[in-house]
Amino acid sequence: MSNPIQALHALGQSLWYDNIQRRLLENGELAEMIRRGDIRGITSNPSIFHNAIAKSNDYDAALKPMAWANWSAEDIFFQLAVEDIQAAADCFLPLYKSTAGGDGYVSLEVSPYLAHDTEATLQQALALRSRVNRPNLMVKIPATKAGLPAIRKAIAAGINVNVTLIFSIQRYLEVMDAYLSGLEDRLAAGLPLGEIASVASFFVSRVDSKVDSLLQKAASRNPAQAEQISNLLGKAAVANSRLAFFKFQEVFSSPRFQALQKQGANPQRALWASTSTKNPAYRDVLYVEELIAPQTVNTVPPQTLDLFRDHGRAALTIQGHEAEAQATLAALEKWGISMDAVTQELEDEGVKAFSDAFTALLDTIRERCAAEQAALGALADVTAQTTSGLEKAQTPRRIAEHDPSLWTDDPAGQKEIRQRMGWLDAPNASQVLIPEINALRQQLLDEGYTHALLLGMGGSSLAPEVLALTFGKPHTRGRAGLALSILDSTDPQQVAASARRSPIAKTVYIVASKSGGTSEVNAFLDYFWHRAQRRLGTEAGKHFIAVTDPGTSLDTLARSRGFRRVFLADSTIGGRNSVLSAFGLVPAGLLGLDLAELLSRAAALARECLPGVPAGRNPGLVLGALLGGAALNGRDKLTILTDPELASFGSWMEQLIAESSGKQGKGILPIDLEPPLPAAAYGSDRLFVYLRLSGKAEARAARLQKAGHPVFTLNLKDGYDLGAEFFRWEYATAVACSVLGVNSFDQPDVQFNKTLTKQKVEDYLQKGKMDEGDPIWSQGSVKIFGQPFPRLAQVATLQEAVLAFLQQARPGDFVAINAYLPRNAKTQSALQAVRKAVLKRTGCATTLGFGPRFLHSTGQLHKGGPNTGLFLQITSDTASDMDIPSEGISFGKLERAQALGDLEALLARQRRAVRIHLPLEALLSILQ
Repeated sequence: MSNPIQALHALGQSLWYDNIQRRLLENGELAEMIRRGDIRGITSNPSIFHNAIAKSNDYDAALKPMAWANWSAEDIFFQLAVEDIQAAADCFLPLYKSTAGGDGYVSLEVSPYLAHDTEATLQQALALRSRVNRPNLMVKIPATKAGLPAIRKAIAAGINVNVTLIFSIQRYLEVMDAYLSGLEDRLAAGLPLGEIASVASFFVSRVDSKVDSLLQKAASRNPAQAEQISNLLGKAAVANSRLAFFKFQEVFSSPRFQALQKQGANPQRALWASTSTKNPAYRDVLYVEELIAPQTVNTVPPQTLDLFRDHGRAALTIQGHEAEAQATLAALEKWGISMDAVTQELEDEGVKAFSDAFTALLDTIRERCAAEQAALGALADVTAQTTSGLEKAQTPRRIAEHDPSLWTDDPAGQKEIRQRMGWLDAPNASQVLIPEINALRQQLLDEGYTHALLLGMGGSSLAPEVLALTFGKPHTRGRAGLALSILDSTDPQQVAASARRSPIAKTVYIVASKSGGTSEVNAFLDYFWHRAQRRLGTEAGKHFIAVTDPGTSLDTLARSRGFRRVFLADSTIGGRNSVLSAFGLVPAGLLGLDLAELLSRAAALARECLPGVPAGRNPGLVLGALLGGAALNGRDKLTILTDPELASFGSWMEQLIAESSGKQGKGILPIDLEPPLPAAAYGSDRLFVYLRLSGKAEARAARLQKAGHPVFTLNLKDGYDLGAEFFRWEYATAVACSVLGVNSFDQPDVQFNKTLTKQKVEDYLQKGKMDEGDPIWSQGSVKIFGQPFPRLAQVATLQEAVLAFLQQARPGDFVAINAYLPRNAKTQSALQAVRKAVLKRTGCATTLGFGPRFLHSTGQLHKGGPNTGLFLQITSDTASDMDIPSEGISFGKLERAQALGDLEALLARQRRAVRIHLPLEALLSILQ
C-alpha cells in the first residue's frame, strides 16, 4: 500500500491520536481524520489538556459562565474535558460500532492527584463513566500500586479502562492480572464480559531518555568500553516494549484467559505510549516502525502522525526479536543499569509530571476565572448566588418544559406564555426553511431582481436590519444575494427614501407582520402595492412576499393578490423572539447569508442551554442571572459596547430586553450607541457588555473596568456568531425576567399605546384635523406640550426650558430622547449631539429612539418599567407628505398620531414627559 497508515492498520495495529483540542472538534478536522482512516481512537492526559486550554482561546467561551457561577478550577476542567470527550466519542461512534468495539475509543484520565488513592480513583472512574455516558469511553487509571486494585474493581464494574504509566514488565504483568481478576469478579457476579475493553499503555521513549543518560555516564567511567556501551544507545525502549509484548502473548494465550474468552472476554491490548522521538539523532518515527504487531495500539502525537504518514514504513517488527531484546536488557544490567530502578523512577516521575501538569492546568483556569470575576466586580458574588438559586429552582428544566410559573401566577399570562415558547426549538426547527428560501433567492436573481425592501416593524424588522448592516454587501461566502434595506418608519421622508432606493421593476417587497394587522406595515403595503400596480399592472404580485402567522389577514390578502410567496411563521414564537424563524431567515436568505451556518451556530448555543447541562455551564442561564441580579442590585442600565462591525446589534437587544423586562415597575434598560463619557463619569447604575469582534473597542472597555465598572465581554469569531448571540440573549432575557418576577412574553403597554394612536387617527378621519392640545410653553415656531414642570414659567429660551425639565432628574434616572423624525445620518448626528449634552448635564443614562420604531421596542419599558425616565419627545412638521392610498390619511398625519398617542400614554402612566415641536434645523438649539 502506498499509504503507510493504511498498511499499518492492515497489519492489525491501530493508530490512536495522542491529542485533543476543542478546535479540532468544532472545525471538523477530527472528523476528517477519522474519515480518511488516519486514526482509530484518541487518548488524552493532563499535559494535553493543559496545552489545549493554556495555549489557546478555544475554551474561553465555555469557561466564562462557570467562572461567573464561581465553580472550582477542577470542576471547570472536568466539565470542559467531559464535553470534549463526549464530542470526540460521538465522532468515533460509527467506527466503534463497525468494529464491534474493536476501535473507536476515547480516553479520559482520572485526576493525577488520586494516583495513590484506590477508592477515590474508583469513585472518580465511576463518576466519569456516568458523566460522559458514551459506550466508547475509556477511563485512564495509572498503574501505580494503589491503581491496580482500582483497575480490577473498575473492570468488574463494567468500565472500559486504559491503564496508563506502565514502564516495567513486572508492573505490566500485575496490570494484566488486575484486568483478568476484574473479569473473573464480573463473571462471578453473573455479569457479561463481551462489551468490556481495555488497553495497557506501555511507555516507550521516556525509557530511552533515562537509560541513554545512564549509558553516557557509564561510558565516561569506562572509556575503554565506551564504543561498546554507546552501541546500546536508543535500544532500551524498544527492547523493553518488545519483551512486554511477548508477555502479552503469553498471558492472553493462557488457559486462564481462554476460559474467560469462552465467556466473551476480549484481550487487553498492548498500547505503546509516549512514542514521539525525543532524541533528534534517532529516526523520527522510530517508536512506531519498531513496535508493529497485531492486537496492539500505538498512540501518536500530531507531529509523529504526520511524519509517519509522510515517510513511515509498515512491517511486522516485534516478532522474532525476543532474544535480541533480552540480550539488550542483559547488557544494560552488565553496565550497572537496573531496569527495575529505571522503571520505578520513571513511574514516580510520570505520576509527578502528570500531577504537575494538572496543577499548572488548574492554575491557568484559576487565573482566567479570576479575570472574569474581576470584570464583574461586586456583581461576581451576586451572579454566583443568583445562578445557584436558579439551579435549585430547576430553571433550565422548567424553561424546557415551558413552565409559565417561572414568570407569572396569572392564568391568562400563563396561557400566553405556553403559546410563546417555540423560540427554544427555532435553531433546529427552522432548518426546513433553508431549501425554500435559497431556491427563492436564486429564482429572483435569475429573473434579474437586485433589491429587497422589508416592510416591517419591531421584531420583524430589527433582526434583518442587524444582519444587513453587519454583513454589508448583498452576498457572503460566495453567495450572490439581493441588496436588502428596511423600512420601519412612518416618517414621510423615510418612506420616500426607501422608495428611491428600491427600483420597482427590480425590487421584491417583503411584507412582514406576525399579527398580519400591524398598522404601520399595512400602511407600507398599501403605499408600495399601489405604486407597483401603477407600474407593473397584473405583474405586481410577483414582486411581493409575505411573512406572517397562519390565518392572519395578511395571509389571506397575500394569497388573494397573488404574492410570489407566502411564508407562514411558527405561531408559537413571539415577535421579539422571531429572528431564527421565517421572520429573520427569509430576508437573511435573500441577502445571501449561509442560513445553515447561522442556524448551526445558534443550535450549538442552544444545546448548551438544555436541562442536562449543569446550570453553571449554561451560558444563557448564567448571563440571565447576571442581568437579573444586577438589576435587583441597582445596576439596571445595560450599556452596550460593540466593535464597529457589530454596532447595529444593540438595536435588536433594545427591543428584546426592554419589551420583555419593562413592566410592573421593573425592568432592564438597554443603552445603545450612547456617546462615550470619561470612565469615572458613569454612575453606579451601569452594567456594561462588550460585544467583541475586531477588538477596536477593547481599550474603552478596559478603561471602564479599571474605573471599577462591571464590564463583561462576549467574543464573536465572525458575523455568523450572531446566530449564537441571538439565542443566548433570548434565553438570558427570559431568565432575567424570571429573576425580576415579570412575564417575559407579554407587552401590555404597547397595546395601550396602539389604542391611543388608533383613537387619534379615528378623530382625524371624523373631524379632518388632529387635536394636539395647547402648548405649555412656546417661542415662535418652537412649542412644548405636556404637563407643566417647575420653573417653566420663568424660562425665556428653549435651552432654558429643557434644562429646567432636566433638573427633575435624580440619581438612577435615565433620559429618553424620542424623535418622530426621519432616521437618517443628519438627524441622527444632531440628536446624538443633543444626547451627549444631556448626558454631560445630568450624568444620567440616555437613550435615543426614532418613532414609531421605538414604540415596538423600548416603548413598553417607558410606560411599564420603573418610573425613572425623563422623556424628551421631538416632533417637526414635514416638508413634504404623502398619502396612504386606501386609509384616508397621510404618513405624516399617522406619524403625528403615533407621537400624540405616545405622549398621552406616558402622561397617563405619570411619566415626566414633554413634546418639543420645532423645525428640523433647530434641533441643535435644544441644548446649545
